[in-house]
Amino acid sequence: MTLNQMRKSKQPSDKQLPPIPDKRYFTIGEVGYLCGVKPHVLRYWEQEFSRLKPVKRRGRRYYQLNDLLIVRQIRKLLYEDGFTIEGARSQLMYNGEEVSKVVQTGVVLKKVIVDLENVLQKLKMEEH
Repeated sequence: MTLNQMRKSKQPSDKQLPPIPDKRYFTIGEVGYLCGVKPHVLRYWEQEFSRLKPVKRRGRRYYQLNDLLIVRQIRKLLYEDGFTIEGARSQLMYNGEEVSKVVQTGVVLKKVIVDLENVLQKLKMEEH
């Protein structure tokens, strides 16, 4: 679907955003349509949310899938959950920190498991 076709179709409701096409980069107009927000709102959110960083080339913005998912998350926090900008920013930071903690914990646990398996192998070898 081209951008012109997207614009002619009905704007999505809060609960029913269109599916995300399988593309590497999206223009600001495409992201606006896919997330149900206007381009000027996206530019404002870029200033307010540090996690939202589209690639800029020759004065144009190109959003990747991760950016699009962040925009949808911001939109949900602001429009559906009723957060303020500051509250949504805190919520995004908190969620990002939680994901980071889970990843770090997983890495530490894998190392502990490997170490314990090595100790177990040494103990088995000493028994024989």
